[in-house]
Amino acid sequence: MNNYKLLMVLLCVTLCAQVGRACKTDMSDCAPTPTAADGILTIDEMFRLADINSKQLRPLLSGIDEAKAGVSVAKSNRLPDLNANLSFSYLGDGFITDRDFTHFEEAPMPHYGNNFVLEASQVVYAGGAINNGIKMAELQHDMAQLQVENKRSAIRFMLVGYYLDLFKCRNMRSVLEKTIGQTRKVIKEMHAREKEGIVLRNDITRYELLLSNLELNLTQIDNTLSILNNNLTTTLGITNDYTIMPDTTILQQTLPLGGYSHWRENAMSNSSALKIAETSVKMSEKNEAIIKADRLPHIALFAGYKMDGPITIEVPPIDKNFNYWYVGVGINYNIASLFKSNKQLTKSRIATQKAREEYDATEEQIALNINADYTRYLEAYEEFKTQQKSVELAIQNYDVTSNRYHNDMALITDMLDASNAKLDAEQKLVNAQINIIYFYYKLLYISGVL
Repeated sequence: MNNYKLLMVLLCVTLCAQVGRACKTDMSDCAPTPTAADGILTIDEMFRLADINSKQLRPLLSGIDEAKAGVSVAKSNRLPDLNANLSFSYLGDGFITDRDFTHFEEAPMPHYGNNFVLEASQVVYAGGAINNGIKMAELQHDMAQLQVENKRSAIRFMLVGYYLDLFKCRNMRSVLEKTIGQTRKVIKEMHAREKEGIVLRNDITRYELLLSNLELNLTQIDNTLSILNNNLTTTLGITNDYTIMPDTTILQQTLPLGGYSHWRENAMSNSSALKIAETSVKMSEKNEAIIKADRLPHIALFAGYKMDGPITIEVPPIDKNFNYWYVGVGINYNIASLFKSNKQLTKSRIATQKAREEYDATEEQIALNINADYTRYLEAYEEFKTQQKSVELAIQNYDVTSNRYHNDMALITDMLDASNAKLDAEQKLVNAQINIIYFYYKLLYISGVL
């Protein structure tokens, strides 16, 4: 057991010497430093690539074009209608009889008939159906744009989560690699001492088991890194063999605290989820107005030209074309809509009320989320301050314990506890600062400004 404790002390001393002292105030020095061959990607660069290459955004971007075309279609209803009809026919000979169908007499007539109609009409009043239809199409266009903004923010926040998890895993992997390296070195030394009869084989077996567990942990971390890297590269539209390295300078950035009112006002002004709910209310109101328009008369101006031949209303028929033109005002009133549209109107009013209630629910949920995440944001700062103090105390405790141990004034278990406490505090400090970044971006996401 003494040999096992000695191994742990050697590991802790080596790691603390390499990782520890720079962690007192600036945690960027504790993070793994990428080599020149690594692909260092900043968060802003990641957002830019996602906006350009994300396949999840493409259908929604096409939806904007579709909605824009829908606005053009709706506006075309303001244009006049122009109809033309041309037909040719063959007319057989007629015949004449008395009213009791006696005294049959043939009535020859021209055999080739023709008909041509050209008519134009312009709706001047449709109860607001056309204008409300255009406004509905414009709202659908606005909705398509808001859905793109909402999806873009969701993708960005998802990427931030992957990115910061990647950061944590790489930091953990760096510490674990050093631990494995020192474990192998100690095992090698123990094999040499075994030949001298100083170390028992049973002790070496325990350390080899420790090494096996550490290597398994390393494999698990590598698999997690591979999954996170694949998630990032796929979403960003870059090759999967590209290894993304997080930008360690983000730990040096000073993030604004603001206040709860600041974040809440931002959310109420910019949240795409709230804007989507508001647009849904407007769309439901316009749909209600369109249904009401069906209960009003429609008025249109019209003009036309007509040519018929031959003239068959005369006996014998006249083999000539009869031409005439006309202008007028037409009124169309669907009386049945007075009792048929009642149920549709009731349904539309209920839908409008539901949309308003969903808006209120969305507003309430956003306020709750802002309050919770702002509280966590402040908590992350407090945790970071606490961990800074913990690192300072752990280093002081380690230095004192190490000095006492070398002067035979402390037990080896005391040295082991001090080393473990120091490593644990340093690891938690990095994670605490990453948590600050995470909750900051989460507030940006909920506020609709990510």
